[in-house]
Amino acid sequence: MAIEPVRRSFTILEALSRRPHGTVAVLAEETGLPRPTVARLLNTLVELGYATQVSRHIGYRLTDRVLGLAQGIRFIDHFVDAAAPHMHRFTQTHGWPLYLGSIRHREITIRYSTAAESPMSFERTALDRRSPILSGALGRAWLAFSSDDERRAILRDLGVRHDAKLAAAFARIRRDGHAFAVPPRPGRLQGIAVAIRNRDRVLGCISMRFVLSAMSEATAGARFDAPLNALARAIATDAASE
Repeated sequence: MAIEPVRRSFTILEALSRRPHGTVAVLAEETGLPRPTVARLLNTLVELGYATQVSRHIGYRLTDRVLGLAQGIRFIDHFVDAAAPHMHRFTQTHGWPLYLGSIRHREITIRYSTAAESPMSFERTALDRRSPILSGALGRAWLAFSSDDERRAILRDLGVRHDAKLAAAFARIRRDGHAFAVPPRPGRLQGIAVAIRNRDRVLGCISMRFVLSAMSEATAGARFDAPLNALARAIATDAASE
């Protein structure tokens, strides 16, 4: 049997999630709950940090804290399910956080991360974070190891000409077996990425983010190219086996 106060709280959360904001009157009408109950539940959500009152006229809206409620979700994504155990073991062994990405809407979207498990992580989560295709390690690995037709289509969609400079960069990545990010300005963080492939098709890419004060790009490549590519092959095998 459902606990009524919990059910009502989620009813308010769901109603707020369907709109940018809502007043007590609007939410009461939509949910069928009494106005005093709606006001009391909203005050509780505000106190817990899941909602905020914009103004008396506009009402309330959800805060980004609700995104944390989805951090543990791994549903309906077989590729993530195949990758997660391997990524977890890698981070347990090597310490550094890993990020699983795939192309979506002209960007790389992070679909899974071990950032929360890493003792050397600089963020709690990165789910659904976007990474640029041309300058990010994940995107550069994807472009380098994808088929010629796919690479041309992605670059055309980005409005980028596949010139000799890009061709040389992708050839170097294929030769090295991994890609590094090319940020617009020097920073303290860097990423090294490899492609997860099934024959000529790129299923996704894995990147390991590290602090440049801990090791250089050359050191990271020499030390982690083999384990990262072994990780990518294991994920590809598991993803293809089910």
